[in-house]
Amino acid sequence: MPEITNGFRLLQSSYAKGINKQLNRTGNLFQQKTRAKWTNDAKDYSITAFHYIHQNPVTAGLAKNPEDWPYSSFNDFAGLRNGTLCDKQKAYELLNLAEINFYTETMKKIEDELIKKIL
Repeated sequence: MPEITNGFRLLQSSYAKGINKQLNRTGNLFQQKTRAKWTNDAKDYSITAFHYIHQNPVTAGLAKNPEDWPYSSFNDFAGLRNGTLCDKQKAYELLNLAEINFYTETMKKIEDELIKKIL
């Protein structure tokens, strides 16, 4: 697992450097002490996290609907924006999700027990 942890550390560092250079700024972009979490149920964890991330702006009271939050990939996955940051097809393939069901599945309430597993 150290290889994975180091890989994420390098990814975050490279991303932060790129964004800081682009915006002519310095400092952290990510919360300190970001942690990795090992799970035996990767499929359940991945799908729950995927939907949780898209629901989070609404849950946090930052937006009325997921599509109202411009900083999310929700609009890309829902086909409401033609973004290129996400590889939608790869995500659908890895998560075994049907693109046509994205909106409906993302809007379903996530059980508290599943949320506890990802936090």
